[in-house]
Amino acid sequence: MAWILITVIPWGFALIGSSPWVRRTPLWWFAVNWFRLVIWGTRVFLGVKVKVTGLEHLPAGPTAPAILLSKHQSTLETLLIPTLMPRPLAFVFKRELLKIPFFGWSMACLDMIHIDRESRAAAMKHVIAQGQRMLNQGTWVIMFPEGTRIARGERGTYQTAGTRLAVESGAPVIPIAVSSGKCWPRAGFVKHPGVVTVSIGPAIASVGREPKELMREVEAWIEAEMQRIDPEAYAQA
Repeated sequence: MAWILITVIPWGFALIGSSPWVRRTPLWWFAVNWFRLVIWGTRVFLGVKVKVTGLEHLPAGPTAPAILLSKHQSTLETLLIPTLMPRPLAFVFKRELLKIPFFGWSMACLDMIHIDRESRAAAMKHVIAQGQRMLNQGTWVIMFPEGTRIARGERGTYQTAGTRLAVESGAPVIPIAVSSGKCWPRAGFVKHPGVVTVSIGPAIASVGREPKELMREVEAWIEAEMQRIDPEAYAQA
């Protein structure tokens, strides 16, 4: 946490100060370099290593769209996944996060999709409109369909905002399973050394699909893959 604090302040100042004159894409890769610095610290200070599989499933080509739908167990994947992707990402997140000093202020400069979760109907329309805009710009959209961090070995309720955007835009869905909870728990300060696996699944076509039915397929793949990459968490069940 000290490493994050020490590095985010100068990085945040630099990003915020340059945002009026620098385009969104260079700003994004500048922010990703800070993510990489945090992941380096996670490996060196905490002993957390990362294993990644399935990168070959990511769409190729400078204009190929994608919507990433990921399991969400901790803060780690929000910092890690951008470092693995070949394209800029737009996170969908609650507006309250913009108030976090330096981190939230920097996010505000990166043209993300922030929503008011008090109004679900308005939030859904905003996600679809802004998500389509991002995809048209060549930016991939990433969402956590369970909506919040879920404890290791548990399953949340998968919401259909991501698959609704996929159906509306025609972009394929990329499911992602992450076992971050065994090293970086959802709650609590203590982290544990070990190996975090990130498994990127095959692209799932969205054209001609129904959002709920598409999300059921995404959920089935993610939860089955979670049991494969972190069997200890599901042994009792």
